[in-house]
Amino acid sequence: MDTGTTFDSNKHSVLLLHGSGQSHVVWSLTTQYLSDQNFNVFALDFPGHGNSEGQSLKSIEEMAVWLEKVVNKIGVKNLSLVGHSQGCLVALEYTNRYPEKVNNIIFVAGSYEIPVNKSLIDLAYSGDMESLNLMMKWGYGKSKQFIGGNPLQKILNSSREVREVLAVDLIACNNYKNGVNAVKKINCSTFFIFGELDKMIKIEKGKEFAGLIPDSKIHIIKNCGHMIVLENAFEMREKISEFLKK
Repeated sequence: MDTGTTFDSNKHSVLLLHGSGQSHVVWSLTTQYLSDQNFNVFALDFPGHGNSEGQSLKSIEEMAVWLEKVVNKIGVKNLSLVGHSQGCLVALEYTNRYPEKVNNIIFVAGSYEIPVNKSLIDLAYSGDMESLNLMMKWGYGKSKQFIGGNPLQKILNSSREVREVLAVDLIACNNYKNGVNAVKKINCSTFFIFGELDKMIKIEKGKEFAGLIPDSKIHIIKNCGHMIVLENAFEMREKISEFLKK
């Protein structure tokens, strides 16, 4: 777990939940920004990811239960969840199980279900590093935007990590089926941020998701794909901060 600040019970707490195969580092441009806006900020590494020990959890439900243990350990009584992609599924399931803890949710490039292409799962499960290139080509609005190398390759450094982290995450996303029920139970303030060019969660699907939650708000980032946290962290974090301050 990487934190933007130490916990101050007088401040509102924001928990940032990363996507498949990623870690807290994807929030690096967001963590300090929100901390400077007077929030407690916790960018979490799920087990087996980043600085967290142990093996990757095999289901979204297990991740939600693990998140509750973290929340209790920190001592947070009410919080805001910000999830990206897989992190949105975890935020959804967590709110389904522990609604009294959640003040509001921000879904970044999310849906209540994230089916994953079987070929991508098979590649990742075999430890093939090409799976990282496929994800970024599919994930970025314009694939040439990731100048300086594939950011996922800076997080997952080996075939073993691709197999034991990314593949496990992709299978967990693909297998999660409770979202359609969980979304109906959300009654907290909710904000959606989508990328205009997202090929994974298309705008129509995103709007359908948002439409299931009364009074939810939507913001669409132009010329941006699925990897909003990397492609346009500046606009994303400003909109998150605006929403949290309302």
